[in-house]
Parts: sequence; C-alpha cells; structure tokens
Amino acid sequence: MKLVIGHFYPDLLNLYGDRGNVLALYRRASLRGIDVEIRSISVGDEINEDDIDICFFGGGQDSEQNIMAKDLIEEKGSIIKNMIENGKVFLCICGGYQMLGQYYREHDGSMLKCLGALPHYTEGKKERFINDTVYEFTLPSGEVTKVVGFENHSGRTYLGEGEKPFMKVITGHGNNGEDGYEGAVYKNTFCTYSHGSFLPKNPLITDMLIEIAMRNRYGNDYVLPPLDVSVENEARDQAFDYIQNGKEQMI
Repeated sequence: MKLVIGHFYPDLLNLYGDRGNVLALYRRASLRGIDVEIRSISVGDEINEDDIDICFFGGGQDSEQNIMAKDLIEEKGSIIKNMIENGKVFLCICGGYQMLGQYYREHDGSMLKCLGALPHYTEGKKERFINDTVYEFTLPSGEVTKVVGFENHSGRTYLGEGEKPFMKVITGHGNNGEDGYEGAVYKNTFCTYSHGSFLPKNPLITDMLIEIAMRNRYGNDYVLPPLDVSVENEARDQAFDYIQNGKEQMI
C-alpha cells in the first residue's frame, strides 16, 4: 500500500518547524508498513490531482506568501479547488490556512488576494498572538481529546458559510482571539494556526488524516492498524501540564 504526501512550497512556507507535521505523517504511516512518498511541489511545478493523497501547506511570512500567490492562484488554483471539493485530505498551517481563503488584508491596508477555495478571510494586525496553546478536539469517533500546539500569527481569521471550526480554544487565541475557536474544517480540509509540533504531539489527529487518505485510495473499509502512542502522549501531556500550570502568556 502506498501514500503520497504533497508538500506544497516547502522552500517558502516552512516557519517554526512546519516540516515536522510532514515527518509525523511519514513516520506513523511507514511504521504501519505503508510505502510513503513525500513529493515537494513549488513554484512552476505541475500537479496531478490523482497523484497525491495528502496535501500539506505550511506557514510563511507575508513576503513569502506574496511570492507564491501568483503560482497558487493562476497555475495550481483550479486543480487545488477540485481536490478540496472531491474530498482530498489537506492540512494547512498558518499562512497556508490564510492562502486558501478569500483575502488577507495586511495591517497597513494593503490587500493580498488569496485562492478563494474556502470562504474565510484574514485581517492583519500589528499585535501578534504568540502562545503555547491547548485546544479541545472531537474525533470522528466522538471521542473528545485535548490537543497542544504553538501559535505565532498577526492575522485574525474569520470563518465563512460552510466551514466549521477545527477545535475549541482552551488556552491561547485561536483564529481571532474573539470567538473562542481555532482553525477551520471543510470536507477533508483541515486548517490551523498551530505550527510544526502539532502532529508530532497529537498522534490521534495524525492517524485520523492518514486513515481518511487511505480510505480515499483503498475504500471506506480500510482500517488503519493500531500503533503505540505512549511516547507521543507523554510529550503532549507534559506540554499540557507546562502550559496549564501558570505559564504566563506572551502577546
């Protein structure tokens, strides 16, 4: 069995160790005997919808988002939109999350047109949200689990019709510091402001993404084989204790 991970714009969108999310997907899939290929896709590269099982977009600074915007919108945009609508798995972090939306208005008023694949939009502010974070997430099974992450963003993202929040904020700011929610979900597209430690510390979410992708390829009867999560859970629990036991938030 094979799994192809498309890492989009790794040379431009890789803040705060975002490649760690790709490595977590690779590791937890390969430990189950799945043949995993990581395919780097950047400006000028062609893509085929049927060739990729999981699409990953990391975070980048405003300048890097401006560099890749033309290629994303004009060259790859229609294919990416089709992939999203057809239920392909996407994980999009911070700048990648913003770029799937309608627009990003920078704090000086300048406007960056985004792909428009999803209905959210982002307003940039001078004040940054910089926090270790804790969220509450409900798995497809109905199990509720705590999730830890790290956010560093000046954008305030507001969801649109048809999207739902990815997680509920317990500690941190989330999408905009106002509504108490973090990230967005649309079909099999998952967006979050949590950076590179997100999947390594939260193996249940990693496995959820892998299983959805494998079912897309091999049918809904596919069940991801169990795999030990004790080390990852220990790291997550230690991070959770550290965050919850009085660490002062930074803004």
